[in-house]
Amino acid sequence: MGTPDFAVPSLKALMDNGYHVVGVFCQPDRPKGRGHKLAACPVKELAQQSIPVYQPERIKRPEGVEMLRALKPDLCVTAAFGQLLSQEILDIPKCGTINVHSSLLPRHRGSAPINWSVIMGDKVTGVTTMFTDKGMDTGDILLMRETPIGEKETAGELSDRLAQMGAELLIETIRALEAGTLRRIPQDHDAATYEPKMDKELGRIDWTKSATVIDCLVRGTTPWPGAFTTLDDQTIKVFELEIRDGAASGKPGEIIAADAKRGLVVSCGDHDVELKQIQMPGASA
Repeated sequence: MGTPDFAVPSLKALMDNGYHVVGVFCQPDRPKGRGHKLAACPVKELAQQSIPVYQPERIKRPEGVEMLRALKPDLCVTAAFGQLLSQEILDIPKCGTINVHSSLLPRHRGSAPINWSVIMGDKVTGVTTMFTDKGMDTGDILLMRETPIGEKETAGELSDRLAQMGAELLIETIRALEAGTLRRIPQDHDAATYEPKMDKELGRIDWTKSATVIDCLVRGTTPWPGAFTTLDDQTIKVFELEIRDGAASGKPGEIIAADAKRGLVVSCGDHDVELKQIQMPGASA
């Protein structure tokens, strides 16, 4: 059970390691692009070559439950599926459901852990496999793997790395399950953090914040939903910036320079920043 690019390596790892994937559940096709034509998600694109694909609007509804029950799975695997599973669903696979989560639980529960780890300035993140229960990422931890977050790494770049790490950890987890050596570690719920879903407004830059906070926002919202600011009622997307040494030269949001020699430089709460890559309305980045 998975939908976006993050889930593809986990599905491919199952296929490449000889596991019999009896079915793939993903979100229904959604309109995409300027033409708003229905498009298959990345997981479906891989699966439909050789595996039956199921796309119930809500898997916990009776039709979704019956689809899964008919497959008689030994084990379910989820990776960025995008739907909560009911207890009725969780009771179907006799070995349970293992989730590949892109943070070091219990930190960053929720639907956008990679983005929030960058936005909040974490230095280290990773992937966790866990047995799924009815809560939002509250199940017992199985295995973890850590990795540092690069100083200039975007959420998109980090997602690509964690997707591969998650696929490797998934196979390691299943092999331990088969061998009877898998340990379950209850989460410390008091240490849990939960961040909300991403939306476009989250990317609005507040120039009164520190340069580091703004840089984390830009990297954490790239490629989606994207950081932005406004100038003369026009929206300018910001994809990359560089923090200048020294104190801010002007008031927060004030343009200090805008020429070929010095670049586009804006003051924020503590420093000036050079906007290295931007996109004006109707233009390419």
